[in-house]
Amino acid sequence: MASTAAADAVRLRSVRRSYGTLDALGGVDLTVRPGTFTAVMGPSGSGKSTLLHCAAGLDRPTSGTVEVGGTALTGLSERRLTLLRRDRIGFVFQSFNLVPSLTAAQNVALPLRLAGRRPSRTEVRASLARVGLADRADHRPTELSGGQQQRVALARALITRPAVLFGDEPTGALDTATSQEVLVMLRELVDREGQTIVMVTHDPVAAAYADRVVFLVDGHIADDLTGLSVERIAAWTTAARPSAARANTAIRDRAEAASC
Repeated sequence: MASTAAADAVRLRSVRRSYGTLDALGGVDLTVRPGTFTAVMGPSGSGKSTLLHCAAGLDRPTSGTVEVGGTALTGLSERRLTLLRRDRIGFVFQSFNLVPSLTAAQNVALPLRLAGRRPSRTEVRASLARVGLADRADHRPTELSGGQQQRVALARALITRPAVLFGDEPTGALDTATSQEVLVMLRELVDREGQTIVMVTHDPVAAAYADRVVFLVDGHIADDLTGLSVERIAAWTTAARPSAARANTAIRDRAEAASC
């Protein structure tokens, strides 16, 4: 089912995700425009990864609607949802999730092969070239640095030309210098190629590369700001921690009371 808001890359309306009596998301509204870079931040347990997984079709919300590129995910069969994720959505994890026995080129080609396509050598090398690794096509993951492995994971996510690239702490396992290299690359994908990126991160430095920072607390959007410096992002997250800690304590107390 196509949406009238086809210009939106991602659109969430009243999205709630519950696990038993606990709400990981409490009715979130979020719109992401094409060709933008959005960072999602919040304290531990705020619902960041849950939001990302619902938006990317990796998890189904308990209620509410999710659209990607004008297509409603709500109500899709598992098969149609799998096809949409394969063709329209890219996802990069903190752990690179590369197959160790395969070369960089073979890892990048994997999504197309799983879809029944036989990717050309030119197509695969072009995807590696987008992340600066055309000369590492025949190297296996153990022969690559952490930053290079994450760039292979990026090339793998990008080879299907997804409408949206989602990242769950994509620089979380990298050192500072390597993290910066990957973040610069993500920024260039947005600025030069118009790629839409939505990234969960706990790092104010990483979030500062984004056009916009969405702050979650206790499953709700607490703020949605643009043009933030590293210092302002860090100040916001520091201020959010005490209230988030109180909210998490209250949730634990309710869960313990319910189990008695």
